[in-house]
Amino acid sequence: MDVFTLLSLPKTSAGLSALKTSISEAHIDAPASRKTPRLEADSDSASASRAQAGRREDVGGETRTAGPIQITLVGDFTAQPIDTPTTSGLMRRCIRLILTRTPNGVDEVLPATHEGIYASCRWLVCVANQSEGLHEIFKLEMEQCARRLKEELCKPVEDPIAWLGLFVDVCKWFEARVGLLRSLLTFLDQLYVLKQNGVLSTNDLSFKLFSDRIFEDRIISERIRAGVKEWANWERSMRSIQHEKRQHVLDLIPHLTKHRKYDVFEEHYLKFTREYYAAESNTQAEEMRHDAKAFLKHCNQRVEEEQKRSMEVLSAGSWGVVREATERALLEDRLQWVSEGALGILINEKDLVTLTSMYRLFSRVDGLNVLCSALGNHITDTVRRIVQDAAEDDRMVQRLLDFKAAADTAVKNAFLDVPTADMASTAASTSAAAEDAHKPNQDFVYALERGFRTGFKARRIRPAELIAKYLDKAMRRGQGASTDDTFQALLDSVLALYRFTDDKDVFRTFYHRSLAKRLLLEKSASDDFEKAMLAKLKEQYDAEFGMGEEMFKDLALSRDSMRQYHETLDDHDPGKKLSVMVLQRSAWPFTVPKSSIDLPPNMQADLTRYADYYKERHQGHALDWDHGLGTVTLKGRFKAGLKELSVSLYQAVVLFLFNTSDELSFKEIAAQTNLEDSELRRMLQSLACGKTRILRKSPYGRDVADDDVFRFNNDFEDPRAKIHVNSIQAKVTPEESRRTQVSIEGDRKHYLDAAIVRIMKARKEMKLEQLTAATIDAVKSHFVPEVTSIKQRIESLVESDYLSRDEDDKRLFRYVA
Repeated sequence: MDVFTLLSLPKTSAGLSALKTSISEAHIDAPASRKTPRLEADSDSASASRAQAGRREDVGGETRTAGPIQITLVGDFTAQPIDTPTTSGLMRRCIRLILTRTPNGVDEVLPATHEGIYASCRWLVCVANQSEGLHEIFKLEMEQCARRLKEELCKPVEDPIAWLGLFVDVCKWFEARVGLLRSLLTFLDQLYVLKQNGVLSTNDLSFKLFSDRIFEDRIISERIRAGVKEWANWERSMRSIQHEKRQHVLDLIPHLTKHRKYDVFEEHYLKFTREYYAAESNTQAEEMRHDAKAFLKHCNQRVEEEQKRSMEVLSAGSWGVVREATERALLEDRLQWVSEGALGILINEKDLVTLTSMYRLFSRVDGLNVLCSALGNHITDTVRRIVQDAAEDDRMVQRLLDFKAAADTAVKNAFLDVPTADMASTAASTSAAAEDAHKPNQDFVYALERGFRTGFKARRIRPAELIAKYLDKAMRRGQGASTDDTFQALLDSVLALYRFTDDKDVFRTFYHRSLAKRLLLEKSASDDFEKAMLAKLKEQYDAEFGMGEEMFKDLALSRDSMRQYHETLDDHDPGKKLSVMVLQRSAWPFTVPKSSIDLPPNMQADLTRYADYYKERHQGHALDWDHGLGTVTLKGRFKAGLKELSVSLYQAVVLFLFNTSDELSFKEIAAQTNLEDSELRRMLQSLACGKTRILRKSPYGRDVADDDVFRFNNDFEDPRAKIHVNSIQAKVTPEESRRTQVSIEGDRKHYLDAAIVRIMKARKEMKLEQLTAATIDAVKSHFVPEVTSIKQRIESLVESDYLSRDEDDKRLFRYVA
C-alpha cells in the first residue's frame, strides 16, 4: 500500500482530517523512489526540542500529542504503480452511486472521497490517457440515471399538480448531481472535451440526455401540461389563488428555463389559455348578449387577473403574450358587437376610464378600425336622431352641443395614439414621444367630424337655421356671470356645429337677419363680441359676412345724422324724440315692405319733416320706410299708477286707438290701422294674451278671432316702473321663417344658374355628369345642391336658350353664345 492510498482511507479519527489535495497530487506526479525511514527517536537536539515543546493537548476529552504528526515507516517501501482498470472501475462505481437517487434520500457511501475521485480523473486523463473511456463510462451511467428517473416519474399518479412537486424534486436533485460531477470531472472537460469536435461536455451531455429521456417523454410532458393546466384553470374558475399548488408551478419555472424547455411550456400554456377564455367568451357573450358594456367590463377584469397571475408566476417575457392571448380569445369575433353595443353608452355616460381601457384593449387586438367605425356610426346615428326630432327643435342645438362636448372629450382624452400610462413606464421615451402621448388618434378625430357631417345631411336647412337662432339668443343674452373666455368658448362651440352643415347660405341669411334686429332694437349684449364674431365668420368661414361691418357703419352715420337733425330743432320740439336709422339696402337683409301701417297724424308729420330734411342734404337718395322694427316708449296710466311701456311701433299705433275709444273690435282696429292681417293678430295677441296684458280680449282665449272685442285694461298691475312688451319683434315667427326659406330657395336658383353658365362659357361643351360635378364644386362654399335641382336648372337654361342639347347625345350640352 502506498502513502496516497493510506491517506485516502475513510476517516476514522481526527488525526488525518487535515489532508490537502496537493499532497495527493504531489504523490502522483513524484517518481517512484526509495524511502528512508526515520528513527523512532529524534536524532538531533533540535528535533527532540520540537518534539518536547507542546507535546500533549486535550482533544475530545483525550490527551494527545500536539504539534506535527510523525509517521513512521518500518522497513523498506517501494511505491506500487496505479492499476488503470482498478481506477476506471472505481470511477464507474463512484459515478453510478452519485447518479443513483435513493427513495429515502440518504446517499450510499462512496468508495472514495471527492478528492480521490478528482485525483483519479486527473490520473486517467493526464497519465493513463483514458479520457475517451472515462467519457463513455460517464455517458452510459448518465443514460442509466435518466432511465431510472423516467421510471420513477412515469409511475401512476392521482393528482397531476402534486406530481409537479415530485418532478421539481427530481430536477433539483439531478441538477445538483450534474453540478457535483462537473466539478469532479473537470480534467475530462478541460483536457479532452474541449479538444474534440462533436463531443459534449459533462454538463451538456447530462442535460441533453435528461431532455431526451425526460422532457421528450410523452407521459411526462403530458403530466407537466396537465398539472399546470389544472392549476391555472382552477384559479381562473374560482378567481382565487391556490397557494400550495401554485408553489409547485413557481418552483417548476426555473428548471424549465435551465433545461431550455420554457418556450415549449409557454406555447402549451398559451394554447390552453386561449381555449379556456374562448369557451368562457362564448358563455358570457350568450348570457350578456343584451349588455355589451357588462361583457367589456368582464373582459377587462379577466385580462387584469390573467396579467397579474402571469407576472406573479411566469417569466417576464411571457407577460405580454399571455395578456394578448387572453384578450384575443375573449374578443375574437366580438369586436364589432362590443364596440357598437358599449361605445355609445360609455360616451353618453362620460366614462373616460372605461373608454381608455377599451381603446387600449382594441389597439392590442388589432381592433382600432372596428372601434373607429363604431364611433363614426354612433355619432352619425345620434346626430341624425337629434336633427330629425322636429318635436324638440327648440332644444336641437343644445342637444348637439352637449353630445359634441361628450364626443370631443372622449376623443381627446381616451383615444390617444400613445397611451400615457405606457409612456410613463418607458424610461427611454423622448420628449417628442411624450408629447404625442397626449394627441388623439387622428382617425378617430376624422370619424367624429364625418359622423356629424353625415348626420346633418338627414335634414336640410333647419339645423343651419336653428344654429343661427341659437347664436342670436346667446348674443342677446350675453355672457352673464360667466367670464369672457367661457362665453367665447360657447360661441366657438356653436360655430363648430356650423362647420358641419352644408347649408351655409341658410345660416348666413338667418344670422344676418338676427344681427340686424339686435342692432336696430339695441338688443345686443356687447358690440365687441358682435364685431369679433363677424370677423371670425368672415376670416374662417365666409367672406360675405363682411357686410356686417357695413351695418355698424350705417348705425354710426345714422346717429351722427340724427344728432345734427336734433340740433336744428327747438328744445321743446316733439321731433327731438324721433330717432330714424337710415340704412343701405345692400348691407341689410330686408326687402321693401309690400304693406305698411297708417300712423297717427302727429307721428306721420314728424317723419315727413325728417324726410324733407334728409333729402335736402342727400339729393338723389330715395327713402323707403319700414316700420316693422320701429320702437316706441310711451306712458300708460292705470289704477296702479303711471307705467313706462316699451313697445313696438305697431303695438303703439294699436294702443293709441284706445285713447279715444274704450272698446274696439278686431275689424275696427284693422280698418283704422290698415295693418296686414297676420301682423295685426300677432300684435293683439302680444298685448291681450301674453304675460303683459295691456288689453283685455273678449271672449277669453289665446288666439285672436275676427269677432273678438278688445278694451283697455285699466286694472293692469306690475311691480316694475318700466315694462318691455316689444320682445315679439326680436322673435322670428314661423311665417317669417317660411318667407326666408322661400327667399333662400330663390337665391339658390340664381346661384346655380350663374355657376352653370359660367362653367359652360369656359368649357363650351360638357357631359351632364361632368357639368353636375363642376356645379356642385362651384357652389359648395354656399350650399351643397341636390343633383335633381341641378338637372332642373340645366333644363331651365336650355329652355331659355343659354344652353343647347346635342341631337345625337342627349347628355351632352353646349354653351350658346
